Amino acid sequence: MDRITLSHGGGGRKTEELIKGLFQKYLKDPLILEMDDGARIDEFVLSTDSFVVNPLFFPGGDIGRLSVSGTVNDISVMGAKPLYLSLSFIIEEGFEIDKLERILQSIKDTAEEAGVRIVTGDTKVVEKGKADGIYINTTGLGKMVFYPSPSIERVEPGDIIIINGSIGLHGISVMMARGEFGLESDVKSDVSPLWGLISGLREFNVKFMRDPTRGGLAQVLNEMVSNKNFGIEIWEESIPVSEEVNGVCEILGFDPLYMANEGKVVLVVDKDDGERVIERMKNSPYAEKPSVIGRITEEHRGVVTLKTDFGTERIVMPATGEILPRIC
Repeated sequence: MDRITLSHGGGGRKTEELIKGLFQKYLKDPLILEMDDGARIDEFVLSTDSFVVNPLFFPGGDIGRLSVSGTVNDISVMGAKPLYLSLSFIIEEGFEIDKLERILQSIKDTAEEAGVRIVTGDTKVVEKGKADGIYINTTGLGKMVFYPSPSIERVEPGDIIIINGSIGLHGISVMMARGEFGLESDVKSDVSPLWGLISGLREFNVKFMRDPTRGGLAQVLNEMVSNKNFGIEIWEESIPVSEEVNGVCEILGFDPLYMANEGKVVLVVDKDDGERVIERMKNSPYAEKPSVIGRITEEHRGVVTLKTDFGTERIVMPATGEILPRIC
């Protein structure tokens, strides 16, 4: 690897190679080596993320809502209640003030929706042509409230896998907003802060949670089984995909399993809690179609398999490159 490519930012195999092969060569703190969405420090979770989405405004959201939701969700899936956020802006010279006001209003509204406080920040301005409008970094702090805390080490064969709704909405929404393919669609991004949904599941035996952003559902599931003594089996007929997302993916040759999401959470729960978790999720506005989509198995260890609508079975590989850069 001589140079960085866009695929290194796609959240798939190339990103993993970059992190493990280069960053972890120099940054070896045990908390970094865990490769979680955040770091558990005593009773707290610390998480940081940067947002470079293009375009800045898309159906269903914008970079402001995305920046708050992304970090809130990373903290939430670690089993912590999001409390505080910092914001850092890199703004390009010439950026329109009315656009900045729209973004700030969106940040304010989403933070209130999520119940988090924005308590510190920073602003830098760079020369015209150096930042593509605006980039935002958020860092969040949350307090652990799930006990025992969700961890991949608690997952075992027999557990079931649940998702809170239709996949691929964010990826398709941003793709359509770019207008690169000459297609039209009514798909809106699912970008949302999910603590209001996740907080209601504390009484159940939730063993693991993750938000399937870059690389989509396929990437998250492959990360779960990597070097583990269990496999994952998912069922095509049970995975919620809207007709609009499915239609665009069929035209362009994409697989919804790999499309980005920004308002979805994948949960692994004890099979005895499955029905109750689904019923609880149905009461939340952040779960339009919660579904059991698969299970943890003793077969095919370290592999994700998909049972298709035709009764066949295929391996779901991790994302290898960047389907759509600048998605979040």
